[in-house]
Amino acid sequence: MKRNIAIICGGDSSEHDVSLRSAQGLYSFFDKERYNVYIVDVKELDWHVNLDNGDVAPIDKNDFSFKLNGKTVWFDYAYITIHGTPGENGIMQGYLDLLHMPYSTSNVLVEALTFDKYALNNYLRGFGINVAKSILLRRGEENKYTEEEIEAEIGMPCFVKPAADGSSFGVSKVKNADQIAPALRNAFMECDEVMIESYLKGTEVTVGCYKTKTKSVVFPVTEVVTNNEFFDYDAKYNGQVQEITPARISPELTKALQDETSRIYDILHCNGIIRIDYIVTKNADGTDKINMLEINTTPGMTPTSFIPQQVRAAGLDIKDVLTDIVENQL
Repeated sequence: MKRNIAIICGGDSSEHDVSLRSAQGLYSFFDKERYNVYIVDVKELDWHVNLDNGDVAPIDKNDFSFKLNGKTVWFDYAYITIHGTPGENGIMQGYLDLLHMPYSTSNVLVEALTFDKYALNNYLRGFGINVAKSILLRRGEENKYTEEEIEAEIGMPCFVKPAADGSSFGVSKVKNADQIAPALRNAFMECDEVMIESYLKGTEVTVGCYKTKTKSVVFPVTEVVTNNEFFDYDAKYNGQVQEITPARISPELTKALQDETSRIYDILHCNGIIRIDYIVTKNADGTDKINMLEINTTPGMTPTSFIPQQVRAAGLDIKDVLTDIVENQL
């Protein structure tokens, strides 16, 4: 009997359609001889399976099943590829835990923690992980600090971003204090908590990793080069970026980044594939300093996304990687 896999995508954030593209990528990667694979599109209360013939079948939320040709189909495993809520913040994971259904991401606590950038940074700082200086503002606290206080504390330029959301919408690079107020309005459109973070000038890189009971796999490092102000939506999804795998960095720095990625994976006790973004800056003595930017626990999975690129650069087959992840829990 082939096991039934649900690729859960969509979600309630601005990245809903991006998630659908990741789901199509995953659908193309999975081993169809081993698994029956279905795409489950979730948006608010509308949960349905997209069938091959173009029809949709509603999901019964009582047991996460659906009807196909008059018969009930139950899932054995959920591969979550929602970017944002409810798949990247622990909500979907809690639902699946109640159903005792294994899934591809980390658990509720880890998902909630990695989704909240400010909480994550302060947690990992206690383990010696380098992160940018930041302050947090909640809705209604827009005037908690003056623009002069923010500039004195964080410096200019700086980033204003949603503290608990994806990283593609609501992010602004602020170059002078009078841009802070409109940047805050932009970020608060996406989230009730906003982080103002110091700007780090350096080389932007990203590293994927997954572990099973029998292996630890850290992928090659990708260098991210864009002429945009930062790695924004257009850079990510509209090709305004160079993604160089493996990165044009020394073997020593490559190993240090991979070791740091593996260490953070273990500190958080992650599950499935994660991707960690970094900025490599220089210390006063000219040595490299690795600064963690954020952790993606449901990274993009289109054929051109970072993880499939890194899998190919490692000489691996994405089909085998996905099988590893599923079988690790079944």
